[in-house]
Amino acid sequence: MSERKISLPAKLINGGVAGLVGVTCVFPIDLAKTRLQNQQGTKVYSGLFDCLVKTIRAEGYLGMYRGAAVNLLLVTPEKAIKLAANDVFRQQLSKDGRLPLWAEILAGCGAGTCQVVVTTPMEMLKIQLQDAGRLAAQRTVSAPAGAPPPSLSTPTSTRPSATSITLELLRTRGLIGLYRGAGATLLRDVPFSMIYFPLFAKLNTLGRRECGCHGAAIQERAPFVQSFMAGCAAGSVAAVAVTPLDVIKTRLQTLRKGVGEDSYRGIADCARRIWTREGPSAFMKGATCRALVIAPLFGIAQGVYFLGVGEQLLAVF
Repeated sequence: MSERKISLPAKLINGGVAGLVGVTCVFPIDLAKTRLQNQQGTKVYSGLFDCLVKTIRAEGYLGMYRGAAVNLLLVTPEKAIKLAANDVFRQQLSKDGRLPLWAEILAGCGAGTCQVVVTTPMEMLKIQLQDAGRLAAQRTVSAPAGAPPPSLSTPTSTRPSATSITLELLRTRGLIGLYRGAGATLLRDVPFSMIYFPLFAKLNTLGRRECGCHGAAIQERAPFVQSFMAGCAAGSVAAVAVTPLDVIKTRLQTLRKGVGEDSYRGIADCARRIWTREGPSAFMKGATCRALVIAPLFGIAQGVYFLGVGEQLLAVF
């Protein structure tokens, strides 16, 4: 199968636009996912719906988009790198217009590896902002009756900003502070891409005719609806499959801990403590939220990507 040739600038524009549209649509569910995954002792939220309702009551509707600015700023290069890198690797690995399964998996592996340079600091900052509301709510739930809420490292009235977190990390830990949890991010994103991209490619070719032309196999382009549904299905499967790795990554990247919550020395220590203290089911915390986030995110991404927004913009300008 030979895929249509798209210039690298067009790939980057397509990936960026897709990321912006997708994140805007699903960010509140992603916020709920982060807060549910970080719950250890005192339960503040019983599930996705309860988390969203309590967030709106305590922080207003804009509270559901806490950390969205960081995500919207960095999701453009992140999604652009991920989708463009996968296409580049697929083109390089294809022979005679065909791509074997091992090459599809390898291309996905390369795409997942490339995106980590942007994904790690993006999620590092996003998680701190998303989890601030949970910590404030936990202080209220954990406080004895008639006593003022116990204070952590920051007052409940102050909300951290992406700028303050970034400056603090750079001051205390240097640039490496922004890449805390990079290993766990790589451990999550590489398997995700290895599952997602080959599965999407297979679903996206279902029912499409293939014809030969001078020895090359050319397959008709998938319609928008098929690309959207293929992205949703492949995204949800890959998201649920790597949820245990996402739980570990989220825990490692959370700087401020609530009352009685564990701190971890690394990936192995985090996995061991979660298994021992919370049981195997804790590794699937937020799995439903992840599926609800990733499915439309990648459905929209692939739909926009295959609509050729980047090519149209380049043609105009």
